[in-house]
Amino acid sequence: MEPRTYEAAVALRHELHMHPELSNQETWTKAHLMEFLRAHTKLELVDRGTWFYAAYRTDPSKPKIAFRADFDAIPVEETMPLPYASTIPGVSHKCGHDGHSASLAALAMEIERVGSENNVFFVFQHAEENGSGAMVCASMIKEEGVDEIYAYHIAPGIPFGSVATTRGNFSCASTGMSIYFTGTPAHACNPGAGRSPAQAIARMVRAIPDIHRAEDYKGFVLCTLIQIDVGEKAFGTAASKGVLRLTLRGSIEDEMWQMRDRLILMAHAMSAEYGLQYSVEYEDYFPENPNHPEQVDKVCRACEKLEIPVELFTLPVSGSEDFGYFTKETAGAYFYIGAGDIPEIHTSLFDFPDGIIKPAVAIFMELAGAKQ
Repeated sequence: MEPRTYEAAVALRHELHMHPELSNQETWTKAHLMEFLRAHTKLELVDRGTWFYAAYRTDPSKPKIAFRADFDAIPVEETMPLPYASTIPGVSHKCGHDGHSASLAALAMEIERVGSENNVFFVFQHAEENGSGAMVCASMIKEEGVDEIYAYHIAPGIPFGSVATTRGNFSCASTGMSIYFTGTPAHACNPGAGRSPAQAIARMVRAIPDIHRAEDYKGFVLCTLIQIDVGEKAFGTAASKGVLRLTLRGSIEDEMWQMRDRLILMAHAMSAEYGLQYSVEYEDYFPENPNHPEQVDKVCRACEKLEIPVELFTLPVSGSEDFGYFTKETAGAYFYIGAGDIPEIHTSLFDFPDGIIKPAVAIFMELAGAKQ
């Protein structure tokens, strides 16, 4: 990578870090990234409203390879005395997405500078954190006829600059699940005259260990208690409404939905026993994130050429990532780039190490078929 490209990417990363925006609110971020690419490249920019992509087009008969970076931030307060600290109270780039986008912008600069034998697309995606961004952006796969797509995520705890990935599902599917129960109110001195959801919810909470019992599933599953909210602060009235919020995840998406079905059957039974009504809502859904073996092999060969160590793990990571929307539409691979011994992402002490931009761009250049 040319020094000027790296310097521009680092400056961009710091600017993004100073102006973080939450999912589906990234108006400044998107505009700033587009301005950066206009100033540093002559690539075609395709504005899709909440997101955009840049295109380097050559012969239409040549492969079409895409790279994706996310650009939303998270609701975590910036407490580090950085010269480029977040200027938005309660919001920061403790997710590393500022570095992902800066890496992709640097790749765009380098591809334009040296060229590629292939058609290359640079997808800048909004709203990864709540799972809604890639669902929208994946439409460009069929529209542009993309043959392959790649992305990376920074990974504290893995040796700096090394790569970790897997063949098969990289990360778990997950969904937020809210189960609402409605009974009938009663005076607190005579609770038996009403219908309270308290016991139904308590029994469901106690049953969670059986719901995600490992021996009932082929893959990894997990049901995590998020919130219990029963009744109101009215000491004269017994509880008549309640909600149980859970996060479900599974390395095999179908098994996550099987776990969901068991919870619905239990909610139905509890409602019948206690004379309640119930309803269910879902949010923050993330699909399973399949890696395609041939594309994983390409990542490994690129790293071997660059003398970058690669670790292949066998089980999907328990976290979720919406990149699976892309790899359900076309071949692709997702991988970690190690950040060494630094604080974990989504913590107040995390900051994306600028040096990660260099191996990220180098690997992407190999995958893009850049003329080097």
